[in-house]
Amino acid sequence: MASAFEYAPAPESRSVVDIAPSYGLFIDGEFTDAADGKAFKTVSPSSEEVLSEVARAGAQDVDRAVKAARRAFEKWSALPGSERAKYLFRIARIIQERSRELAVLETLDNGKPIKETRDADLPLVAAHFFYYAGWADKLDHAGYGANPRPLGVAGQIIPWNFPLLMLAWKIAPALATGNTVVLKPAETTPLSALFFADICRQAGLPNGVVNILTGYGDAGQALVVHGDVNKIAFTGSTAVGKAIARSLAGTDKRATLELGGKGANIVFDDAPIDQAVEGIVTGIFFNQGQVCCAGSRLLVQESVQDEVLDALKRRLTTLRLGDPLDKNTDIGAINSAEQLARITALVETGEAEGAERWSAPCELPSSGYWFAPTLFTGVTQAHTVARDEIFGPVLSVLSFRTPDEAVAKANNSQYGLSAGIWTEKGSRILAVANKLRAGVVWANTFNKFDPTSPFGGYKESGFGREGGRHGLEAYLDV
Repeated sequence: MASAFEYAPAPESRSVVDIAPSYGLFIDGEFTDAADGKAFKTVSPSSEEVLSEVARAGAQDVDRAVKAARRAFEKWSALPGSERAKYLFRIARIIQERSRELAVLETLDNGKPIKETRDADLPLVAAHFFYYAGWADKLDHAGYGANPRPLGVAGQIIPWNFPLLMLAWKIAPALATGNTVVLKPAETTPLSALFFADICRQAGLPNGVVNILTGYGDAGQALVVHGDVNKIAFTGSTAVGKAIARSLAGTDKRATLELGGKGANIVFDDAPIDQAVEGIVTGIFFNQGQVCCAGSRLLVQESVQDEVLDALKRRLTTLRLGDPLDKNTDIGAINSAEQLARITALVETGEAEGAERWSAPCELPSSGYWFAPTLFTGVTQAHTVARDEIFGPVLSVLSFRTPDEAVAKANNSQYGLSAGIWTEKGSRILAVANKLRAGVVWANTFNKFDPTSPFGGYKESGFGREGGRHGLEAYLDV
């Protein structure tokens, strides 16, 4: 007889999602093949199983989609905000109704644990559509003057780490403000965007208001430089963001860029240690560390460093790595072979530079892309693992003595997307937060999101804000 605490798998059923053998591009309300007939396969990172074959968009397809969005813009932008709101509310309700199906799909295509897609991603996706539906008929009262106007056609390019959530961050405010959309999902996670296209049809959204182009970077570049696109919204790497900024220089296109990060998670000596450890784990191991605002730099006050590290290592030995569809799984698969190779190379660099590596003891599956939760001690600010965004389950640990030293080390980065503060003193939270050059500062928590709160960064983490009232401005002519 099994003991009360013996592990037993609790797999989520795959039967709730029906993945077709192939998918086309979604242009003007219809699924269609790419103009040149090209396609590519999307695989499940946890098993390397081919899930489906997807059309690969080229420049001709981008032009078709932009023209469809331009035709749809005239009628969509002329609708009263209350009418646009009805479509957004309908989309939000359908997402809720299909949330289990979408959670399983996202886990299969992305590799993240089902409990994250089910309990974090999908509720937030629906919440963003509900939230911006509420704004659609109140734009005169958003603080941007009377009768603010939509920009036109928005080109949107999203990453693979939160495919459906990043789609919601982009599409919901764009539609609420009267814009039409051409969206390109990441090539490794195209399926949830295509399922969203079906949701748009189910909601009766007018043809051409939302267009989905699956493809590679060349499709994204064609969208960026297209002459009839009025706004580019991009979430992804800093290198690509810089290339987009260069492409847009000298044009009248608006842009928001949400790029990389190297967030500092600061633990003071009066912090509740057990609570802080949970926050550290959430900060860097949520979604396998594949989070732009991950707390990948842990700054611990010297007097409690040993205590925090001992507790953290004990906690990491309890994390369960494996099948992402198992409801007990804490650490899923890395999204792609390419990303796994990057993580591995940066970790090897950290070891070569003299930092001390510790990885949680766990058995890695024989197929798929996996990396054990890892932390580095003996790290200085000169180490590569303390400077470069690894985008994986790897934590760099540094120490400090005073609050001023903590702030100086936290701000010593080319990035400025996120930070966390752990202390029992509210006055210290406010004093330190005001000195941190980070777009989002969490206090005694980490990686908590809400559609009412703006998100964005400083320095090489990009510019512009998404979410909240501030997220409306990026899609309005104000």
